[in-house]
Amino acid sequence: MSVYDKAVQQVYGQLSDIWKNFNDTYDYELISNITYRIKSPESIINKMKKKHYKLNYKNLVNNINDIAGIRIVCPMKDNIYTIIKIIEQMEDIKIIKRKDYLSKAKQSGYSGYHLIIKTPVNIENRIMYIKVEIQIRTMAMDFWATNEHKMKYKTDKKLSKLDSRKLTLYAKILNIIDDKIMKLYQKQTECRF
Repeated sequence: MSVYDKAVQQVYGQLSDIWKNFNDTYDYELISNITYRIKSPESIINKMKKKHYKLNYKNLVNNINDIAGIRIVCPMKDNIYTIIKIIEQMEDIKIIKRKDYLSKAKQSGYSGYHLIIKTPVNIENRIMYIKVEIQIRTMAMDFWATNEHKMKYKTDKKLSKLDSRKLTLYAKILNIIDDKIMKLYQKQTECRF
């Protein structure tokens, strides 16, 4: 787990530097918040069992992509694409998988953009490439996803089908609001130039 911890802190540090430099250079808040976490051993085992993987190190490394995770929250939807371009240009990060839930939201209503990357980590004078999942979403998306996760997975009570449908509807409404606010902001900033 220390290898994943080192990888996630390394990528978090790089992204935090980009955040600060972008704010200083352009006087614009591209990112509202960055957080990171390491999945607990219990959560990893549960995920491996759910996906029917044998519980061994090889399956853990090859098949579990979100042991180390970073979440980037930004004000506007178009910021997500700017952040992706910045990550694509980072020399020591290799993108190995993309999940675009912006152009097509999950059935639950979740939307965002996920990248699975590999980053080089020096472990006892040996370079290992460690996977880190980066989730990028807007403040509105993050608000919905955080609360949906609490209601569906962090309680013993199961959501009714009606309440699940309501959550999906609310996600669609927030997505529309996200788009409308972004268009208003773009219109406002075009007037300044």
